[in-house]
Amino acid sequence: MGILDGKRLLVTGVITESSIAFAVARLAQEQGAEVVLTGFGRLSLVRRVAAKLPKPAPVVELDVADPEQLAALADGVREHVDGLDGVLHSIGFAPASCLGGGFLEAPWEDVATAVQVSTYSLKSLAVAALPLMSEGSSLLGLTFDATVAWPAYDWMGVAKAGLESASRYLARELGPRKIRVNLIAAGPIRTMAAKSIPGFSQFEDAWNGRAPLGWDNTNAEPVARTAVAMLSDWLPSTTGEIVHVDGGFHAMGV
Repeated sequence: MGILDGKRLLVTGVITESSIAFAVARLAQEQGAEVVLTGFGRLSLVRRVAAKLPKPAPVVELDVADPEQLAALADGVREHVDGLDGVLHSIGFAPASCLGGGFLEAPWEDVATAVQVSTYSLKSLAVAALPLMSEGSSLLGLTFDATVAWPAYDWMGVAKAGLESASRYLARELGPRKIRVNLIAAGPIRTMAAKSIPGFSQFEDAWNGRAPLGWDNTNAEPVARTAVAMLSDWLPSTTGEIVHVDGGFHAMGV
């Protein structure tokens, strides 16, 4: 038996096999969950990746900035499962001007895009999925520790700070419905999205020798294991929390 036996999960953000979301979806299936994915843009690519899971997963189109697609999400998911016990928010995007050292020059229009897709989308996804979520469900998101300023991360760091705050407010709003809302603050993983950040190597260099447990930036398994645990019934009274999965880096000084 797996700790997710009988659970129905919606997993966003699967782009390639190196995606953290893919690692979560794979392990969730291995632990007994029925998984539905969402995809944006190149759906054929997402479907090819979905076919590489232990059990090929259906893909529902979702652009979190499109009100019509958000409104249609519940019906699209219902074509595959009759409800949801967990949702993984693994969505983030910032235009090039918002990353790489141009913090003072990035225009509001680009910053607004970063905030809408990377921050506000947690609330948008929660509201869209709410008709399907049962008591005891879990909404889980991914962040990159926003308590400090990082080189080159710029407005995405600000968006992640907003995401962390939004998760606490959602925990407050959804708690009476017995829905948990938490985040995982993951260390740097070499996903396609991460490699698109100018100066990403500076993140990797920072972890070398400082994370007391060590850190393998090519292995999303530790993050996936934590995600599966948090999507299970084993943390029934944990909400509004940010769990660090970074080898202990966040707790160390120089």
